Amino acid sequence: MWPFAWKMHGRRGLRMWTLSLISRSPKNGAEVVDAIEQMTQGWWRPSPGSIYPLLADLEREGLIQKRADGRYELNPKVREEFEWVPGMGRRRPQGIPEMVSEMEGYVAYFEDLKSSDASKLQPHREAIEKIARRLQAVAEAGGRA
Repeated sequence: MWPFAWKMHGRRGLRMWTLSLISRSPKNGAEVVDAIEQMTQGWWRPSPGSIYPLLADLEREGLIQKRADGRYELNPKVREEFEWVPGMGRRRPQGIPEMVSEMEGYVAYFEDLKSSDASKLQPHREAIEKIARRLQAVAEAGGRA
């Protein structure tokens, strides 16, 4: 069985995946089911009995709205939140401490990839190095009075 299936079967995991998928493009329930199956490489296919009640709950909560074509889309206010980090339901950082914290999260992710599957980082090595140099220059300038 897919090693992370336990996370996806929970209502919370399915909710976030569904919102993330709908944030990328409008989808109906069947398209959400198919997308999750594709993302898990066939290891998990949510049942209609879990997707459709979830879509109804999300609509009732005002997070999504049903279009005339039967597909769901994020409500405009919710979309603003999702556009900050595509697929993630976090709000925009409000200041430098929150921005630094968010960057630390990305660095931790890259560190995990480095130890588990460094090949995923290789195609992006130059871009990561460029960002590191720019951040180093910002840090050095921030120390000058």
